[in-house]
Amino acid sequence: MRIGIVLYPTFGGSGVLATELGLALADEGHQVHFITYRQPVRLSGFNANIFYHEVRVPTYPLFEYPPYESALSSTIVDVAINQRLDLLHVHYAIPHASSAYLAKQILLKSTGINLPVITTLHGTDITLVGKDKTYEPVVTFSINESDAITTVSKNLKEETLKSFGVTKDIKVIYNFVDVKRFAKKPIDAFRKAVAPDGERILVHASNFRKIKRVQDVVYIFKNVLDKVPAKLMMVGDGPERHGAEELCRELKICDHVRFVGKQEQIEEILAISDLFLLTSDYESFGLSALEAMAASVPVLSSNVGGLPEVNIHGVTGYLAEPGDIATMSQLAIEIVQNDEVLNGFKQRAFEQAKQYDIKNVLPVYEQLYAEVLGEVPVAE
Repeated sequence: MRIGIVLYPTFGGSGVLATELGLALADEGHQVHFITYRQPVRLSGFNANIFYHEVRVPTYPLFEYPPYESALSSTIVDVAINQRLDLLHVHYAIPHASSAYLAKQILLKSTGINLPVITTLHGTDITLVGKDKTYEPVVTFSINESDAITTVSKNLKEETLKSFGVTKDIKVIYNFVDVKRFAKKPIDAFRKAVAPDGERILVHASNFRKIKRVQDVVYIFKNVLDKVPAKLMMVGDGPERHGAEELCRELKICDHVRFVGKQEQIEEILAISDLFLLTSDYESFGLSALEAMAASVPVLSSNVGGLPEVNIHGVTGYLAEPGDIATMSQLAIEIVQNDEVLNGFKQRAFEQAKQYDIKNVLPVYEQLYAEVLGEVPVAE
């Protein structure tokens, strides 16, 4: 197949999943065309089946905000015609689904090409941004005009049906992880550089937006540190980073915390970690938690969104209500203070992650593509 993938080229979950999906499809022999405004962060190295098409947005004095949506639609039309795309898979509804609809109509009327469009909903495009009255009519319309709709968790499907007038069937296809990539042996020298005296290593990775509650991570770590020798690695960047750094100074724990910024090779950090902290107000799935589990790192997370579908309470880690720092701290200490307990959680986390291995999920997407193209009957 010749597959167009529209995505945000960022460190966020939707961009990571879309990129990894495209890479996996290319490895299976499909021709994949990424369409976005910048090269995706995980798109590195050469693959003969991978193509990148930059969306160029002209700037004119007339436009205070350059019209990205129109530029994206035009680029989709150009790629569809010149690369003879079989289908288009857009990730994140705003504005990708509406741009895809416009491109589809242009193609149909100008060339007779009927380009199937699949829309995958990832989270805040539904739960936060999409609910804004400014966007809701466009989001609802463009979702319903898609030839197929998927969500990354059962919870997100429920949220979509509750908040929007979606009349089409929504298929749940869970996020996935390349277990082989994340199941790496720790580099002893790296671990000793971070924790020279054998301290437990806790880690948090996100885009440091307000919804991630990164200051809660710092408070939890301080409570753990009071009971267990430990270090904290904060991976990522964003608007809440400065506040988290200031809090570390106030709590006098800076010597035990490292802010390492955005890291493309997150698997190297996870390989030396003992506990992953995810304290968000909402996660549609929690891809970062799944990646941690694939590296045999148990997860302490909020009991929200799709996280309970991935992180099984008492098995792969623990769940607690957002903002309940006392409970989260107690549960974190329970996991890391005993070697036998910690090792049990690590093993179970890895076993859970294997269910979401890309080799199990990729065929589900391929089946969906074939159904949309009419190559196979629709699966019940």
